[in-house]
Amino acid sequence: MTRRLLQMMALTASMAILPFQILAAEVNVAVAANFTAPMKIITQDFERDTGHKTTLSFGSTGQLYAQIRNGAPFSILLSADDETPIKLEKEGLGVTGSRFTYATGKLVLWSKKPGFVDAQGEVLRSGQFEKISIANPKLAPYGAAAMETLDKMGLREKITPKIVEGSNITQTFQFVASENAALGFVALSQVFEGGAIKEGSGWIIPGSMYTPIKQDAVLLSAGKDNPAAAALLKFLQSDKAKAVIRSFGYEL
Repeated sequence: MTRRLLQMMALTASMAILPFQILAAEVNVAVAANFTAPMKIITQDFERDTGHKTTLSFGSTGQLYAQIRNGAPFSILLSADDETPIKLEKEGLGVTGSRFTYATGKLVLWSKKPGFVDAQGEVLRSGQFEKISIANPKLAPYGAAAMETLDKMGLREKITPKIVEGSNITQTFQFVASENAALGFVALSQVFEGGAIKEGSGWIIPGSMYTPIKQDAVLLSAGKDNPAAAALLKFLQSDKAKAVIRSFGYEL
């Protein structure tokens, strides 16, 4: 093969790739901590399918909201509630009309110990444990849902002295996974795999015991002209992304 032919082939290949590179963009996404695992998978699929790049930042919804208010350069918020995106729209920090529910979360009382948590949550009434982990209810919607559950059971006063509070649902899960707390209220997505709780024991809390955890996405003002942000929001509503979301126990 001649040198000139090799040069022509290289030029043709570079020209084929060039439009793809020009169209590719980057997007910074603030993600509620409970959605960490599915979002990592969705991001891999999104980047492979579109060529866009993503940077993910995880935390409690309250923490992420504070960062956005303080000028953090996020283009999208994937909240763990539907109230925060509405608030951002009203404050001019979210793009009106961009908001949608990408998942509905489920709360579970979970222990790393097999057989420790029964199917009706009676372990809470027994009090046969020293510590229970709950996410900060002022910052994390899953923590607020946990406190609602305790109120419905009439157990808030009894349980409160035993609470080990996590700053977000990830830290809450870590307290239980490390057995620094015997059990805790965590997101089902953190312990769900293959249609069942993958380790330990758990009670999936009936939805009637807490306000539905509708998790909304919103395009932030900083990302309104970012093609990667628009593409990611569209991708989140695709069948491919929905399949991933369902596989972690969320409802749609």
